[in-house]
Amino acid sequence: MATTVERAGTPGSRQSTAAGSVLLQDSQQYVRDAADILEISSSLFNLINESEREITVTLPVEMDDGRIEAFTGYRVQHSRVLGPGKGGMRFHPASDLDEVRGLAALMTWKCALLNLPYGGAKGGVVCDPALMSTAELARITRAYANALAPFIGAQIDVPAPDVNTDERMMAWFRDEYERRIGRHEPSVVTGKPVALGGIPGRGESTGRGVALVTVEMLEKQWINPKDARVVIQGFGKVGSEAARRLHELGAKIVAISDVSAGLYNPNGLDIPRILQAVHCRPPRLLREYLSDDVERISMEDVLTLECDALIPAALEGQITGENANDIRARVIVEGANGPTTSEADQILTERGVAIAPDILANAGGVVVSYFEWLQGLQGNRWTLEDVRKQLDAEMRSAVNNVFRESERRKISMRQAAYLIAVERVAQAVSLRWSQM
Repeated sequence: MATTVERAGTPGSRQSTAAGSVLLQDSQQYVRDAADILEISSSLFNLINESEREITVTLPVEMDDGRIEAFTGYRVQHSRVLGPGKGGMRFHPASDLDEVRGLAALMTWKCALLNLPYGGAKGGVVCDPALMSTAELARITRAYANALAPFIGAQIDVPAPDVNTDERMMAWFRDEYERRIGRHEPSVVTGKPVALGGIPGRGESTGRGVALVTVEMLEKQWINPKDARVVIQGFGKVGSEAARRLHELGAKIVAISDVSAGLYNPNGLDIPRILQAVHCRPPRLLREYLSDDVERISMEDVLTLECDALIPAALEGQITGENANDIRARVIVEGANGPTTSEADQILTERGVAIAPDILANAGGVVVSYFEWLQGLQGNRWTLEDVRKQLDAEMRSAVNNVFRESERRKISMRQAAYLIAVERVAQAVSLRWSQM
C-alpha cells in the first residue's frame, strides 16, 4: 500500500530545492504582476495563485534483485476552475515538490491561454529511469497509478507524459487505473499508444508547435525564416522534432545540444542525417554522431552563439542572470518549461530580445492532448492530417492573440500571455464565488 499525504498549498508547508524554488517563485511573480495590472484583489489573487490540492505518496516497489525500495511521488492540482486538471508526470532524480508546484501552475496558465477547458496539474516521481529495468519502470508506474487513483479521472485530473516518461508508461498507467476502478476509461490519461486510444501526432506535437511559434516570431521581427539561423538546446522529444520541422521549413539549424554534447556548423547542420544516426544508436545521444562536418562545443556555449532564434528545450533555469547578457539571439522561443529565470527575462527584455514564453511556445502538447481526450470521450478517431491542421490553427491564433495584446499595452509577450491567462482564470473564479 502506498502512503498518501494530502495537504493544502500553504506557503508554510514548503520545503524546496533551489531549482524548484526558483521555478515556483518566478511563476508566482508573473501572476502577481498580471494581477496588479488587472487590479485583482488580494483575496482573489490568493485563490488563483495557490494550489488546490497537493498529494505526496510513498511507493514501495520490488526491484529486480528482490529488495523493496521506497520512491516518493507527487501530484499537484493547482487549479480546476476551468476544467479537470491537466499536466504531465515526470520521472527524474531531481524532482521535488516545489518543482511540481511550479509546473502545475504553468499548466493552469498555459491551458487558460490556449482557451482549453482544463485546469493545471503536474506529477513527478523521484527516481532515475536510466538505472532501472523495463520491469522496474512498469512496477513503479503501476504503483504511482494505484496511489493516485482516488484523485484522478477523465473529469478530475488527466496525466500525460513528461520528462523520462512515454506512451508505453501511459499504457501501464491506464491499465493499472482501470484495474483499480473496474471500468473502461480511455480518457484518464493522454499520450497513449494509438492502438490503445492514443492520437496520431501526439509525439511530435510539442516540437511542431515550438517550430510554428518560432516561424511566427521570426516573421514578426521581419526575419525570413528561410534565412534564419536557429540554435536549439536540448535534443529530446521537443528539441529534435522542432529541429526536424524547422529544417523542413528551410531554416538553418546551426547548433544543437543535449546532455552529452553540443554540435555546431555555421553553414547549417545536416538534421536528417543527425536524427537518423542518433535514433539508430542507443542511448540516442548526440555524442554518438561522428562526422567531420560538425564542430563539437560545450553545452554552455550553445546558448551564447550568435543566432536569429534560440530555442531552450531542455530543463528549467538554463538562461539566468549570470548568462543573460551573453545571449546573442534576436528571438527566444521557450521549448522547455521555465528555461529563463525572471532575472534573465528582465535583462533580455530590456535589451530588446523578443521572447515567446513557455506557456505559449510549448503548448502544442497539451493542445493535442485535448484532441486525444475528446477522442476518448466521444469515441471517434482523428487523422494525422486533422491533428496537424487543427494544432497549427490553434497555435497560430494564440501567438497572434498574445502579440496583439503585447502591442496594445506596450508590454512583453510574457506579460501579455499571463494577462490573458490570469484574466480568464480570475473571471471564472469570480463567477463561481460570486453571491447569488
